[in-house]
Amino acid sequence: MRFAQYFSRNPIRKDAADQTVEAGAGVFGRVSIAIVAFGMVYAVIAGRLLYLGMVDGRPSIAYQAAKNSIAAARPDLIDRNGEILATDIKTSSLYAEPRRILDVDDAIEAISSVLPQLDTPRIRRRLESNAGFVWLKRELTPDQQQKIHRLGVPGIGFVSESRRFYPGGGVAGHVIGHVNVDNQGIAGLEKYIDGQGLADLQKLGLAVNRELEPVRLAMDIRVQHVVRDELMRAMERYRAIAAVGIVMNAHTGEVLGMSSVPDYDPNEPAQALEGNRMNRATAGVFELGSVFKTFTTAMALESGKVGIEDSFDARKPLKVSTFTINDFHAKRRVLSVPEIFIYSSNIGTAKMARKVGVAGHKSFMKRFGMLDPITTELPERASPLKPRKWNELSSMTISFGHGLSVSPMHAVVTTAALMNGGMLVPPTFFPRDQATAEEVGHRIVKLKTSKMMRHLFRLNVLRGSGRRAEVGGFRVGGKTGTAEKVVNGRYSSTKRFNSFLAAFPMDDPQYVVLVVLDEPKSEKKGVGATAGLNAAPTVSKIIRRIAPMLRISPKFEGNGTLTVSYR
Repeated sequence: MRFAQYFSRNPIRKDAADQTVEAGAGVFGRVSIAIVAFGMVYAVIAGRLLYLGMVDGRPSIAYQAAKNSIAAARPDLIDRNGEILATDIKTSSLYAEPRRILDVDDAIEAISSVLPQLDTPRIRRRLESNAGFVWLKRELTPDQQQKIHRLGVPGIGFVSESRRFYPGGGVAGHVIGHVNVDNQGIAGLEKYIDGQGLADLQKLGLAVNRELEPVRLAMDIRVQHVVRDELMRAMERYRAIAAVGIVMNAHTGEVLGMSSVPDYDPNEPAQALEGNRMNRATAGVFELGSVFKTFTTAMALESGKVGIEDSFDARKPLKVSTFTINDFHAKRRVLSVPEIFIYSSNIGTAKMARKVGVAGHKSFMKRFGMLDPITTELPERASPLKPRKWNELSSMTISFGHGLSVSPMHAVVTTAALMNGGMLVPPTFFPRDQATAEEVGHRIVKLKTSKMMRHLFRLNVLRGSGRRAEVGGFRVGGKTGTAEKVVNGRYSSTKRFNSFLAAFPMDDPQYVVLVVLDEPKSEKKGVGATAGLNAAPTVSKIIRRIAPMLRISPKFEGNGTLTVSYR
């Protein structure tokens, strides 16, 4: 009653109480709205987290596909002695799952603090795409991975993948080749191996480290190193623009060393795109000059129309239509077949080709493999450049090395046949035994012709243009080739393509060695720049270093003269 009486006696205070109650109700309403709003926000966040945890916690299809593709391993490549030439190493790559990223701006700002190159419109579009998986950066360094990991950016992760590593760098780049960022072979033997079934195993997910046996090559990395080293020294010494070197087993066709410099480091595959780093050994074709007299002489002797004791008149230049054939070091006399070879007479060689005839010459070049692409495992190989019309003039110029362009490997393979007894064996970059070589090879000349060519090779080093190729005790034989290069459609008198084609030991040739120097210069003023002065001594340096590695024992009996029976 007191409260009723109080309010009845004080109407003004009652109104104030009503206002207080109304004010309290308004505050309560606003607080309630705020609570509801905050609750909704937290509910959205909780729902998002729940969604990410329950739905996106499973790997996306795109993520799984990418992971499967990069999980593919490759077998180690090893040389004939077990030295590793190529192997897989583990590395990490950075990816993003855009639908997991809460704030794209924050993510880009954080990542670009470590990898500034990722702060681009392209990366932003990727992160805003709501895709399940996108690559950000392949093959991170350990330091980069650690720094990004510490950032703790949601939706950013790492995948461990295989990266190809070549311990020798550029030593055997053109032979081994390289892979792309997905560890797929795209050049050299890496590409060849993929084509032999490795790519299919990778697609099926069956190519894993523990199941892949190393792939052994025919290469001897010691020989390979010597060849490359001497080529680079020769380029510097004679100021050449490029060089090629090949060492092949004359009986099995195994390539123990092959280098084309300038070369490239397969760990930096972008270098392979530079034009001057092409593989000139198998993918380049050139006019090899007087080296071709080897094949013309073998053809003439094999045909039976020319004998080793025959002679040809080389007293005057040979005129064919409007073309005149001269000798570089003219003797101006009648020359025997051995003299034509060791003095490198264009006139005498052309007359031997003419005696065989145009049709016979073309047929022999076909038999020698000079008109078709070389058969080898390397995908980088070129087709010979043949004359559009094979007439008498082209036959004569081809006889001494002008008018037919072939790869250096063509010359090595055919010479191996002329040295090994007459069997043409396709080259291989993988181990091959003698029995297999005999199965895949075929005869192109008789044993008698092979013996005569061995004699001429040795004679040329003892008395002819190849004297600077001699290596004491190892009985080297060979043939020089100095070819004028074609510049703007005309033969240049100052730019040469010099070669020396050799075999050793000549009493029973086991190996063929070729060195080619592109545009070598005179070593010093007043000295010429022919093949006998630069390519031949380069071959000598290579043989001197590799012969002990190949277990060739030196012999120092007599005066080095080779006695040959042609029967």
